Amino acid sequence: MIETLRMYMQYDMVRNALIVGVLIALCSSLLGVTLVLKRFSYIGDGLSHVAFGAIAIAAVLHLSDDMVLVMPVTILCAVLLLRTGQKTRIRGDAAIAMISVGALAVGYLLMNIFSASSNLSGDVCSTLFGSASILTLTKAEVWLSIILSVVVVVIFLLFYNRIFAVTFDENFARAAGTKVEAYNLLIAVVIAVIIVLAMNLVGSLLISALVIFPAMSAMRLFRSFRAVTIASAVLSVFCALMGILVAILADTPVGSTIVGMDILAFLICLGTARLQGRTSK
Repeated sequence: MIETLRMYMQYDMVRNALIVGVLIALCSSLLGVTLVLKRFSYIGDGLSHVAFGAIAIAAVLHLSDDMVLVMPVTILCAVLLLRTGQKTRIRGDAAIAMISVGALAVGYLLMNIFSASSNLSGDVCSTLFGSASILTLTKAEVWLSIILSVVVVVIFLLFYNRIFAVTFDENFARAAGTKVEAYNLLIAVVIAVIIVLAMNLVGSLLISALVIFPAMSAMRLFRSFRAVTIASAVLSVFCALMGILVAILADTPVGSTIVGMDILAFLICLGTARLQGRTSK
């Protein structure tokens, strides 16, 4: 097995997949804690479907770089979703469901009507579940992922205290002089960037797993926001790394394997938490 790994590590595509996969997992886990605590964790699933619809439109328009369309559309929808709820007649969860299902249906319809590929089922499956797209990244895509991931991490570290305040009590943060709307807008933009980046890793249907599972796993073991965030990041990076390596060695779908590792980590953390509870009693 070690020799096999050494052989695979000689290929640029494998090294690129590991680098991008780890960075995406790290970014997803950082904002995942905030989304779970704000009870808006399902936004990842909704935005991933929006990105799928945008990819379908980009394919219809024959855009050479679909990121030109996918990124701004996803960011716009993220802003709209996070601004719904108290100020609109459509509550946040209903808005997510409507946009999610609508974008998925319209995207698949467009791909069928204006299909320019002889393997439509393969293209759709690759977009939805990630397939092996993480192993076919171009140098431009790798560098774009690295740059955007660094930007996301820097933003999170710079505005950590404000994000913490907005996450737990928006009213108190507003009373303390924090521009809550501005920071919610910042969170929405960062989430959209992460969603678009993660589509190459796990596909549009499995993105929410990268956001939810590490955060929920860390919450089984820790209570403070800082500890949960750090533990979530460590678990997410470890599961992504192991998932990619197992997928390469066992020839399994990368996205599904990573999510499988996240599920296993959650079960282990859940079991550990229950054992600790019994021991303390």
